Amino acid sequence: MSVYNKSDVHPSTFILIGIPGLEAAHMWISIPFCVVYILALVGNCSLLFIIKTDSSLHEPMYLFLCMLAVADLVVCTTAVPKLLSLFWFQDGEIPFEACLTQVFLIHSCSTMESGFFLAMAFDRYVAICNPLRHSTILTHTVTGRIGLAIVLRGIVLLSPHPFLLSWLPYCRTNIIFHTYCEFMALIKIACAETSIRRAYSLIVAFLTGGVDFILIICSYVLILNTVFHLPSKDARLKTLGTCGSHVCVILVSYTPAFFSFLTHRFGHKVTPQVHIFVANIYLLVPPMVNPIIYGVRTKNIRNRFLKVFRFSKFTNLNWFG
Repeated sequence: MSVYNKSDVHPSTFILIGIPGLEAAHMWISIPFCVVYILALVGNCSLLFIIKTDSSLHEPMYLFLCMLAVADLVVCTTAVPKLLSLFWFQDGEIPFEACLTQVFLIHSCSTMESGFFLAMAFDRYVAICNPLRHSTILTHTVTGRIGLAIVLRGIVLLSPHPFLLSWLPYCRTNIIFHTYCEFMALIKIACAETSIRRAYSLIVAFLTGGVDFILIICSYVLILNTVFHLPSKDARLKTLGTCGSHVCVILVSYTPAFFSFLTHRFGHKVTPQVHIFVANIYLLVPPMVNPIIYGVRTKNIRNRFLKVFRFSKFTNLNWFG
């Protein structure tokens, strides 16, 4: 009891360790992380620019894609600059308040990403299963309200996380064995009963990512049912092709997310190095891959990008000519 009373204050800073046991390789590991981060920034900013400047892309699917791109940018920018500072300059110190802010932004925006995936699945469902009413059901107003509801859900459900962590005493250590501040990483170094906080985190994860994933699967079951009743093989392939980008992005995003979530709570035999690598892949790879997948597989975005690229190239030739 005396030890607990001594710790009834918060440390002014936490110390991020990075990847335990691989400290000597941090500099080398930082190279692909930095490259992926730059590609994510360039890809998502390009995607936002292309969709904003082309009025033909102001459709629900692309508007939801813009919202996803913004959430991706917030998630990776919240974590990666500090991660690179840690790897390059051994600067693992992070203020207590900044750590809690990082927890909130990463978890809330990740929840928003899941919601935007569900919104995009709903758009595909309406477009394929009820095409004649697509434009009347998903108007710009409805699209904006869905986006706002997803953002509010992320803020409301994840706002308690920083407070739940700030009320905990940290008497054992202020060292976090991770590359960024994560809810469960902080829970593990607290010296108080955390079962209620763990339960709340589990419930929120199920109500957001879990329910979203179940509804996405249901929407695609209905989509496939409609597609397989189409009269011709060409029509079936063309319709399925419109869903290809979305399915690829969902697989890239949800696979590391579920692995990271399950290993943190139930995978006691998984080494910390594996968990931290997967957690970083979840933050870095989807934001980089999403614009690439949509850029390559979506004809409208691909054509617009090539048009902008050709115009930029022509302007540069005239300038230097």
